[in-house]
Amino acid sequence: MVFSSLIFLCIFLPIVYILHLVIPSIRWKNALLIVTSLLFYAYGEPVYVLLMILSTLINYFGARALSVKSRRKAVLAIVVILNLGMLGVFKYTGFVLTSLNEIAGLNIPVPNIVLPIGISFFTFQALSYVIDVYRGNVAVQKNYFKVLLYISFFPQLIAGPIVKYRDVEMEINDREVTAHESAFGLQRFIFGLSKKVLIANTMGLTADHIFGAGSGSLNILTAWIGALAYMLQIYYDFSGYSDMAIGLGRMFGFHFKENFLHPYGATSIQDFWRKWHVSLSGWFKEYLYIPLGGNRKGRFRTCLNKIIVFFCTGLWHGASWTFVIWGLFHGAFLLLEDFVPILRKLPKVLSHIYVIVVVTVGFVLFRADTIAQGGYFIGQMFAGFSLSGAGLSLAVQQLTPWFVTMFIAGILFMAPLQKFTDRLTAFLEEDGETEEETGGQTAAAGRKAAAARLTVSIICILLLIWCMVRLSSGTYNPFIYFRF
Repeated sequence: MVFSSLIFLCIFLPIVYILHLVIPSIRWKNALLIVTSLLFYAYGEPVYVLLMILSTLINYFGARALSVKSRRKAVLAIVVILNLGMLGVFKYTGFVLTSLNEIAGLNIPVPNIVLPIGISFFTFQALSYVIDVYRGNVAVQKNYFKVLLYISFFPQLIAGPIVKYRDVEMEINDREVTAHESAFGLQRFIFGLSKKVLIANTMGLTADHIFGAGSGSLNILTAWIGALAYMLQIYYDFSGYSDMAIGLGRMFGFHFKENFLHPYGATSIQDFWRKWHVSLSGWFKEYLYIPLGGNRKGRFRTCLNKIIVFFCTGLWHGASWTFVIWGLFHGAFLLLEDFVPILRKLPKVLSHIYVIVVVTVGFVLFRADTIAQGGYFIGQMFAGFSLSGAGLSLAVQQLTPWFVTMFIAGILFMAPLQKFTDRLTAFLEEDGETEEETGGQTAAAGRKAAAARLTVSIICILLLIWCMVRLSSGTYNPFIYFRF
């Protein structure tokens, strides 16, 4: 089940929210969320819900076993191996065997293993819990069902953000859902849904047409249209999903951390990774980069550690060499900025252009089916000056009024309007309760705030209706990160 589906919007979410609201006991609220989360996952993956439950059992008993001091390292090693082994079997078996066949000229049969949705997310989430117990950052949870709720909670189960147990431990045990929190959560959800349905889906349709076109249709114009469309698609697809997850969390009393901090407004690749998919980059920093030594063991080890982290970052995203090269591509520019500091001291306009070009080129590799296709596509972006009739026709077909409108909206909201969106989010998050003083400034400010909140609510209702109309027409509606 996906958030941007009518069955979720019209049936699943209203029923679960109302039941969660009327059930008085936190124990039964948690039971409701566990059952509905398992149903949510089983809706699309009825068999693999057992795999997710197995993952929770491994990590629950693994964390409990860490209480035996003499075996702590061995237990941690076993749990990590089991988690990564499970991820490896389901996600990387075909990739490894195919690569071996191609490199060594072998003919090993490659099994067709279906990738369980969200396995990369819930595996990393479970691992962070066990590692934090080992480090003493959190106390071991003796109630299995609370661990199950932490890992299976449906808003962040299949596409993040990757939530650490210590960030939600208190809210699993006790939480309050206020009218204001619910309103903020619903508004945040609708904004995320709009980003996904209106902008990401529009950009994705164009990106698919251009990346799927024959080589004779590619030139500098079509290549850049396709590359920029995909750059916007992946951002609004994933950040929209994160917004929906954060909003849903609030509606049920959970506070998830931000996952995107306007990454396309970054002024360096290092800055980009502080703002893009924050929960993943933070996970790799805390559980891989720092344990490898971080930047504490000399310049060579620092460089090597960064290469390892970005190799793993690319591989985490998908079982293909295109993802690995995408990760190493970003790692190379991170190292380049370390050795050529002037890249981080460019004038602001040039630094933004530099980041956008690097990120866009990188996402071409990310989107390409093969390394050869990615290389050819990038070549056309910078040297495809042969403007054939087929290429011009493909470009004109994509530049519809709707596409142009959503493209402009995507450009404006990805960075230029970041201060406005940040202020709007902060404003909506505020409680909004003010004392009314007759004829005073406080009363006037309160009336203005109330009018602003009413305006935002009306806009949200219109956006929700608009999204539902588009979804009811069977519009193009994939989720990029579901395959990770």
